[in-house]
Amino acid sequence: MKRSEFAFIGDIASMFGSLPHHGFEPIGDDCTVISMGTDALVMTTDMLVEDVHFLRAASTAEEVGTKSLLVNISDVAAMGATPIATLLSLSLPESAQGEWSEAFMRGYHAACHEYGIALVGGDTTASRDRITINVVAIGRAPMANIKRRSAAKVGDIIAVTGRLGVSSKGLVDIMFGDLTTEAAKIHRRGNARVAEGAWLGTQSAVHAMMDISDGIASDIRHIMELSDVGADIELSAIPTDYDIRYATTGGEDYELLLTVDPANFDAIATALKASTGTTLTAIGRITATGGLRWLQDGTPTDLDLNGFTHF
Repeated sequence: MKRSEFAFIGDIASMFGSLPHHGFEPIGDDCTVISMGTDALVMTTDMLVEDVHFLRAASTAEEVGTKSLLVNISDVAAMGATPIATLLSLSLPESAQGEWSEAFMRGYHAACHEYGIALVGGDTTASRDRITINVVAIGRAPMANIKRRSAAKVGDIIAVTGRLGVSSKGLVDIMFGDLTTEAAKIHRRGNARVAEGAWLGTQSAVHAMMDISDGIASDIRHIMELSDVGADIELSAIPTDYDIRYATTGGEDYELLLTVDPANFDAIATALKASTGTTLTAIGRITATGGLRWLQDGTPTDLDLNGFTHF
């Protein structure tokens, strides 16, 4: 019987849960964390596969290189940490060896230069017909700044950075052959709220945090499960320029999804805007029970919304 992606990950976490962790935190957050005294290192890994995460005919090699870095360091930012280094592994068919791979590395280098990130290792191998890219991202922060999915509290405001649905609308544009829209360009490049994540990490009133990689319809459930809470989300409050389904179920926005003490929300939103230029929008509340409820102007709706899953 076929298992869902998240059920499979849950099985893996259970299988390996009893083994020694040697100071690393177990599976469950955007990154694993290892204490270095008052500081912490965080580590994560992610893959991009041709025809799943990018289309070679629709993206330049430089764009794929940039996106490969940004979608990985987004996980580091979601922990309240600053990315400092990566390892990069590439599996390349013959058609991507040479000119394509060299252009890919130029894009990856440019993104590393922009964020001050070192490339400290990796691997290369051949593949039969598709490109596979794997990145390990490493970050650092004071231990007190680390944010986890399990830290949401009843009454917290649920908030998001930026505007949602852009990347999934961009993918639709690309699939219909329109590569020139702003949404299509954003989808091909990726996103990472690095400055925002590090700043939010300094705020004790920010409780749980993660990045939005599979759409908030999926991602808020991770916070709910690990924090043992429910959630009400007001559809009319979600910041988007597109259909609400793009904003709730579409993946790869890589904005930040967080919960905040309501007494401090306005001050934090104002200060984040002043510090980084990025908006923080309240879209709902953490509840004690009731699972996930979608509201329309305060009234529960039976709209069926589910985020992206790989299988």
